[in-house]
Amino acid sequence: MTIEVQQGLSPTRKRLENGALVIAKESGATPAVTIAVSVPAGTATDPRDVPGVAHFLSRVIDRGTESRSGDEIAELLDSRGVSLNVAAMRHTLVVSCTCLAEDFGTMLALIADVVRNPSLPESEIATRRGEIITSIRQDQDNPAMVAVEEELALLYPNGHPYGRRMKGTIETVDQIDRPVLSRAHHDRFTPSELLVVCVGDVDAARAVDESGKVFGDWRGYPASPLLVPSPAQVEERRTAVFPMMNKAQADIAYGFNTISRQDPSYYAFSLLNNVLGQYALGGRLGDSIRERQGMAYYVFSAFEPNVGEAPLVIRAGVSPANVDRAIASIDEEVRRMAADGVTAEELAASKRYLIGSMPRTLETNAGIATFLQSCEQFGLGMDHDVRLPGLLNEVTLEQANELARRFLVPERATITIAGPYGAS
Repeated sequence: MTIEVQQGLSPTRKRLENGALVIAKESGATPAVTIAVSVPAGTATDPRDVPGVAHFLSRVIDRGTESRSGDEIAELLDSRGVSLNVAAMRHTLVVSCTCLAEDFGTMLALIADVVRNPSLPESEIATRRGEIITSIRQDQDNPAMVAVEEELALLYPNGHPYGRRMKGTIETVDQIDRPVLSRAHHDRFTPSELLVVCVGDVDAARAVDESGKVFGDWRGYPASPLLVPSPAQVEERRTAVFPMMNKAQADIAYGFNTISRQDPSYYAFSLLNNVLGQYALGGRLGDSIRERQGMAYYVFSAFEPNVGEAPLVIRAGVSPANVDRAIASIDEEVRRMAADGVTAEELAASKRYLIGSMPRTLETNAGIATFLQSCEQFGLGMDHDVRLPGLLNEVTLEQANELARRFLVPERATITIAGPYGAS
């Protein structure tokens, strides 16, 4: 067994014989342990013509296994005061919980059973289908959700995995049955792609040993790699309006395709986005549009890079009467950022902010587990927490400003508006 030891978090990292990877970080701050088990079975792996499979699977995978009924699982969790969380993200499906240290072995075994042997009962599938359809209808009635989903569909067209609706559509959810869910589990849940992260009041060697007991005998074929294509290059400004005349507020999504998480420019882009729409009360966008002009209920920019090239999306909620003015103000701030760039003072403040926020991210076992999952997913190294301040500090003003000139071009913006706007 080879254990990697570094400064900072210094987790133990061990690969089992079947390819499963275990990362363990011992912390005695509280008598609790967070367990997070993930597989590359997120929504990007959905069949192109049937979006929503991964989300559906996340809603039913813990409702029974080959050896436990859903009621037995619920009783086991309730008796220990534990909630099991299942989340399907773009590239990963994660099953996690936080439990008392004394319950670590029991909860790890339960999660292993859920991940490896879901029974997918027909009755639960029918119940969850109804809940998912209700949730989709609620999203369709929410201007903010409509604006963002339609924005992504325009930025990532032609069946691109980032442009599909994560929950699917009412029509596709109706098509998802037990054979579809079973096939998705068979194809994407495999030990060679499994990541087990344990953080908290448990000895790292024990965490590795217990993981080997519940996952080590699992055998399966390697999952085929998911290739995320680059989205089509946007060369012109596009605006799409989705009238929802019974609403009081209009929501705007204004975005661009940008870079992947593993792009060397990631740290410069993070600082650029922080200045534009994240720092303090919303960066330049918040200061101009919400604070000084009083024109928006909220405004911010979101940059969430992933395996593929991810978007930067500016979002705003405004009175219907202010839609055109708000978009013009966003144009102005974006154009000014590209033309004049970030100032030295703004860059320094953003560096202090992002570096200073990292310890808060790592205050809890769950926060550390999420951080370690991300480090492994993107190949950042187990010492990333130690190296991150230096990576941010190394970003120069010219690097950030070159990205602004390259990406922040209003003439190539994709804009979606949802709410009481645009209908005659």
